[in-house]
Amino acid sequence: MNNEQTTLKGEIVRVSGPLVVARGMNRCKMYDVVRVGDLGLIGEIIELRGDRASIQVYEDTAGIGPGELVVSIDRPLTVELGPGLIESIFDGIQRPLDKVMEKTGDLITRGVDVPALDRGKKWEFQPLPKKGDRVVPGQIIGTVQESTLVEHRVMIPPDLEGELVEISSGAFTVEETIARVKGKGGEIRDIRMYQRWPVRKARPYKKRMAPNKLLSTGQRVIDTFFPVAKGGTASIPGPFGSGISVVQHQLAKWADAEIIVYIGCGERGNEMTDVLLEFPELKDPKSGEPLMKRTVLVANTSNMPVAAREASIYTGITIAEYFRDMGYSVAVMADSTSRWAEALREISGRLEEMPGEEGYPAYLPTKTAEFYERAGRVSCLGKEEREGTLTVIGAVSPPGGDLSDPVVQATLKVVKVYWGLDSKLAYRRHFPAINWLISYSLYLDALKKYFETETGMDWLGLRSRAMQLLEKEAELEEIVRLVGRDTLSPHDQLLLESAKSIREDFLHQIAFDEIDTYSSFRKQQKLLSLIMDSHDVFMSALERGVALEKLVDFPLREEIARAKYTLEENLDELDALAGRVKEEVDKL
Repeated sequence: MNNEQTTLKGEIVRVSGPLVVARGMNRCKMYDVVRVGDLGLIGEIIELRGDRASIQVYEDTAGIGPGELVVSIDRPLTVELGPGLIESIFDGIQRPLDKVMEKTGDLITRGVDVPALDRGKKWEFQPLPKKGDRVVPGQIIGTVQESTLVEHRVMIPPDLEGELVEISSGAFTVEETIARVKGKGGEIRDIRMYQRWPVRKARPYKKRMAPNKLLSTGQRVIDTFFPVAKGGTASIPGPFGSGISVVQHQLAKWADAEIIVYIGCGERGNEMTDVLLEFPELKDPKSGEPLMKRTVLVANTSNMPVAAREASIYTGITIAEYFRDMGYSVAVMADSTSRWAEALREISGRLEEMPGEEGYPAYLPTKTAEFYERAGRVSCLGKEEREGTLTVIGAVSPPGGDLSDPVVQATLKVVKVYWGLDSKLAYRRHFPAINWLISYSLYLDALKKYFETETGMDWLGLRSRAMQLLEKEAELEEIVRLVGRDTLSPHDQLLLESAKSIREDFLHQIAFDEIDTYSSFRKQQKLLSLIMDSHDVFMSALERGVALEKLVDFPLREEIARAKYTLEENLDELDALAGRVKEEVDKL
């Protein structure tokens, strides 16, 4: 909020929680940022009627009353994009929480004004083009080593094109001029290492492309059965206690993305504390460096003002788009969009808008779609060809786990992957508690070529066979409940054993086990192949007359169950185990 240009003043006439109504605002625009009251609280205009403006205030309005001034800044809510984003922890409107703490103590003081990016720190800038070159929107003109894992690529703003009349190298702060560009009209514009961008406006790109590469997460039930593509969208609905946050944390830790933006939207403070304490301790699997070296955190806990919660997901996704424009693969974890929707509902109620289903505003599906549609695989602006991807994974926590909740339904209309968490699985200590019978992924066809190239086999065919076993198991369980297992044919009893192996030895994964917490895609391929090949061998032996009891109590079943604890460097042992299973069964 630094360097604000105040252009217009109004007067408060009504205060209703986070909603303030002011008059004398007839020259303002929708979504302009304003300073409210004597304390200068940050707010945003969300409705205009004549000369009256309804303002959602991002801070506690206690003590604010009619007659106090409202000052317009004459620009929408923006974020600062430049070196210093990585490893930072922001609140919902991009105030750096560590700097706020230094200034005000452990609690955020109302009206505090701290720039998002450090104005004093110098960054070593390495220019790429030279004086006299023609530059275009989005072109990379230099680099800064922001962290040991991230090279920050300084870009020409999307609205600028012209001749580079000056460019420097050396150490600069984000506010110092590093280059000057002569535009089409002859005007000279200074280029700094940071730029501002309105959070509610998607950043531009050349063209959008179909997602066709797997976003590997290291979670077997996701990568094998319900994969998400880089540049895709996914949703994790589930009831309280079903492990939504743990799944989100696992994805943030292990997803095959170069940049992670984690948005804690209305989360409990202790959960965000766990994230803040865990991430610096976690090692990036590729580099061995701390995971925070490629992470940005947006923390808006449940005790923070509700209006800032509504803004937090836009703040996070705008930062993510900025790194996507550099050509990075970016993943956004939004936890949880239900609490974001609750903020929308509260503000809508105070605006006295006509409520929709369950009190949510009628525009909830539109707002949800606007957020998820900012994901994608794109060709970035600039002269050089570069591709960036932005994957959005949103958690939804409906009251009572009711999947008919409007937020869940609005989300399912726009996302292509649905990981449905099941409290029954969670109570049985099966984690991740993703129910394989209700979940789905619409990226399977788009990823078919990728899977065939990576595995050298009909991977989707193998996956389909495993899913058929699980679906058949669900049908047989109904019969078992009614008349008992002994009434089933030997074929069906052996099928139940194989389905149990898929559930317990493949789908079940322990997030807190040092080895099992992450499975490479190669390991997943070998594990599932081992289980399905063993199933085929057992079925063949049964048809040849081998007794069912011998196959059920087969000694090597224990080794198959322990196979998921095989180290990544010892995966050839799984192929050897499959060979031993066939040899021992043949002896029977």
